[in-house]
Order: sequence, then C-alpha cells, then structure tokens
Amino acid sequence: MKPGKEQEKTRIIRMISYLIVCPLVFLAGFVDAIAGGGGLISLPAYIIAGVPAHFALGTNKLASAMGTSVSTGRYLKNGYLKGRRTVQLAVCACAASLIGSSIGSSLSLLVSEQVLKNLMIPVLPVVAFYVLRNKSLGSVKQGEPLPEPAVFAIALLAAFLIGGYDGFYGPGTGTFLLLILTGAARMDVRRASALTKVINLSSNVAALATFLVNGTVYFGMGLTAGAFCIAGHYLGSGLVVHNGQRIVRPVILAVLAILFIKIITGT
Repeated sequence: MKPGKEQEKTRIIRMISYLIVCPLVFLAGFVDAIAGGGGLISLPAYIIAGVPAHFALGTNKLASAMGTSVSTGRYLKNGYLKGRRTVQLAVCACAASLIGSSIGSSLSLLVSEQVLKNLMIPVLPVVAFYVLRNKSLGSVKQGEPLPEPAVFAIALLAAFLIGGYDGFYGPGTGTFLLLILTGAARMDVRRASALTKVINLSSNVAALATFLVNGTVYFGMGLTAGAFCIAGHYLGSGLVVHNGQRIVRPVILAVLAILFIKIITGT
C-alpha cells in the first residue's frame, strides 16, 4: 500500500475511534455524575475502538479526571460538604483513596494486556449487575445515624479499597462508594454523593499520575474525550434524576455485549 493511502487509512481509523469513544464518554460522564457506573460505558468504549488495554485504562483516567473535577466542583459549590467534621473526613478519605489508587494502578501495569481484557469477561457483568439492579440509586433511605468514629472508619476503608479497585480497573467505583456511604455509613444522600465525587476524583488523579509516568495515555484522544466527559458531568450533576440508570440501561447492556463479542472473537 502506498504511503498516502496508508496515512488516509490511519486517519479514517482514528476518526472512527473518536466517533465511537466521544459520544459514549459523554453518556458515561452524565451517568457517573448522577449515581456512578459511567466506567461501564467509557472503558469498554476505548476497547471497542481498538485502544490497547493499558492505554484504555490510562486514557480513560485522563478523561474521567477531567469530567469528575467538574461534577465535584458543582457539588462543593452547592454546599454538599459542610462542617469541620465533614471536611476532615473528606481530606482523610482523599488521602486513603490516593494511596489505594496508586497501589491499584501500579498493579494493573504488571498485568498483561490479554489478561486485562480477559478480566473484563467475568468482572464487567458482575459490576453491571450491581449497578443496574439498584434502581433507587440517589434516593436511598438511611437508618439511624452512626457515631462519627464509625462513619470515619467505614469511609476511610471504603476509600482505600475502592480507590485501589478504581486504580486497577474502575467501572462501578462511584456506585460502590455511594452504596457503602449511604448504606453501611448511613450518610444522607447529598453528603454521600459529594464525598463520593471527592474520593473518586482523588483515585482518578492518583491512577492518572501512575499511567502518565509509565506512558500509557493517549493525550489527543484523552483530552478530546475529556471535553465530552466534562459536558456529561456538567449536565448530570445539575439534574436530579432518580431514574437516571434506567435511561442508559439498554445502552450499557449493548456496549457490554459488543465488548464481549470483540474480546471473544479477537477482532
């Protein structure tokens, strides 16, 4: 094939990749801002577009960090994290999340590309099950408030463990955090949602730093997708959508189905 035709083919492939990734990342940002689970859409989108697994993780973190910073800022601006105790909790949870995510992302780089792809086959359906089955995300009813030390302990442990999962893999991180903070820690939804975003942003930043140091980020695609992710997060964080997961439920299932076919067939 002549150099000119080869370059044209490369441009077409790149354009198709962007056309696959950007709209899905926008949708992922919208979903993630509401109740988490956006990674169920965004990470498979990169793989479907032909991005190698390690680069998919790194590039996804770049776009995700950009989008999460917007929804986090809107939650904080609206005063969802108020009071000295809550601020202290947020700072400590951020530190735990940074440590956990750094460990998780470092471990993911030790795993081969094929193993990461194969992990998606059993892991994503399990994560999808827990995300999609919780139709009441964002309207969880809490029991009696726990003592503050117990809330601190649960939140810090969740930030460390789920932060580690986010660094290593990621999909469902926001949902898992929200479920634990509203369920086990019995926080009110507004406080839990804001704390979830702060923890998730910390884990994204820590993982992104690790992937940047190891050169597994596609900057052009990541920054472009990040703009779409910001738009999705901005719109999602500005809405109160109790049935947000139902809106994108068919899309999540379709994306997962395409991903499984791609992995199994090796195409």
